[in-house]
Amino acid sequence: MSVEFLFSLLDFCGVGLFAFSGGMLAARKELDPFGATIVGAVAGMGGGTLRDILLGQLPVYWVSAPQYLWMALAGALIGYYISDWAQAVSTRRAFLTWADALGMSVFCVLGAQAGLDAGAHWSIAMLTGVMSAAFGGLIRDIIVNDIPLVLRAEIYALAAMAGAGAYILAWHFNLDGSIAAVSSATLAFVLRGCAIRYNWSLPSMALKGQ
Repeated sequence: MSVEFLFSLLDFCGVGLFAFSGGMLAARKELDPFGATIVGAVAGMGGGTLRDILLGQLPVYWVSAPQYLWMALAGALIGYYISDWAQAVSTRRAFLTWADALGMSVFCVLGAQAGLDAGAHWSIAMLTGVMSAAFGGLIRDIIVNDIPLVLRAEIYALAAMAGAGAYILAWHFNLDGSIAAVSSATLAFVLRGCAIRYNWSLPSMALKGQ
């Protein structure tokens, strides 16, 4: 499998997974299917859109490749319409959280790669990795009036940073691109998964007396 094909596959998967999470969240908030497609499209393509704008890569990727838009819409509607089934076998929140974790782990690597391809400094590539992973979910949650996952005490942005940093380090040492991408995404997913499973979190500031 070529590196280019792998990154294209990861890109489509990331868009679909984040859009799926948006559709699930829309169902939980009792939005209609049109609202679900809006929330899903924002979740699926928001991070990559911001990344391309910051790197000066215009038009943004989904304008010149509209198949990403169709992937986002499909993912959103699938998430929306299986919501009742998900509620029956587990909870919507569990499905949403794990789909979001998978999307985050993919996009932190894709965002870092985009920064490196643009010739940015490694620190900027790490930033584009974190922003790609977090921004779509951030806007998704804001739209439906939830506290964004990235702003909560749970480890989220830190997991994305670890994945992006691992990929940048592998790139610096000229390691195989496919192995580096999969390994770095796996690292981010494992960290996020442990945070979900074992309630890992960063300490938050509490007001005195509370």
